[in-house]
Amino acid sequence: MTPTTVLTIAGSDSGAGAGIQADLKVFAALGAYGTSVITAITAQNTRGVDAVLPLPPGTVADQLDSVLVDFTVRAVKTGMLGSPAVADTVAEAAKAGRLPHLVVDPVLVATSGHALGVVAAVERLLPYAEVATPNRAEAAALTGRPVTTVEEMVGAARALAAAGPAWVVVTGGDVDADGEAVDVLCGGGTTTLLRAPRVATRHQHGTGCSFSAAVAVRLAAGDPVPAAVAAAKEYVTRALTGARDWELGAGHGPLDHFGWSC
Repeated sequence: MTPTTVLTIAGSDSGAGAGIQADLKVFAALGAYGTSVITAITAQNTRGVDAVLPLPPGTVADQLDSVLVDFTVRAVKTGMLGSPAVADTVAEAAKAGRLPHLVVDPVLVATSGHALGVVAAVERLLPYAEVATPNRAEAAALTGRPVTTVEEMVGAARALAAAGPAWVVVTGGDVDADGEAVDVLCGGGTTTLLRAPRVATRHQHGTGCSFSAAVAVRLAAGDPVPAAVAAAKEYVTRALTGARDWELGAGHGPLDHFGWSC
C-alpha cells in the first residue's frame, strides 16, 4: 500500500521541536509520507531562537517544484514563511492550484517570544487556505484586536474567516477556561467550540506546528474539515500528555509525537 504524501513548507528548527522537523514527525506518526520545502534556517532550542536565516525565494521555488513534479501531494501545510517574497512564491503556487487542501499555520512568534514572521507575509496566503490555524497571539496580530477570552477568540475566528480562509481555527490552549483547552472553529456558516482537558506541562514547543500538520494529514486522508480538526486536537492532547514528565531541554520542550510515553 502506498502511503499518502503530505507537504510541509516551513522553517527548520535545529532543536527539532517545531517547524519542518516537528511536521515530519507528525506525518510519520499519523501514517503519511512527509515531504518538505524549507523556507528558513533557525538556530534554536527549547530555550529560544538565537538566529534566523531566511532562504532566497528562488531556492524555495526550486524545492517546491522538485517535490510537486515527482510526488502526488494530497495536502500541504505552511508554517514560518521567512519573508514576504517567499510568501509570494508560495501564494503563486496556491493560486495556480498546486497546493491542495492548504493548511496555513500563520507562524509569527515562537514560544520564546522571538519574531519569526510578518503579518503581511501571512496575509498573502490566507485567501488560498482551506484551513487557517492561528493561536490567540497570531489571531490578534492578524485582526488588530485583542484576543484574550473565548468570546474574543470567536470574534477573531469569524473576522478571519470573512477575510478569505474557508475555515479558521483559533487555538487557545493557554486561555483561562476552567481547566479546559478551548479552540474555536469557524466555517461553513457555523462556529464550534472544541474542548479538551488542559495538559499542564512545559513541553509545549511546536504545539501549533503539530496541530496544523495533523489537520493536513487528516484532510489528505479525506476527512471533512471539522473531523480533521477534531482528530488533530485529540492527537496534540495525547502528544502533550506523553511529554508531560520528560526532561528534554531546559525551556519549552517538545511534544511526544510518537506516543513513546503514552
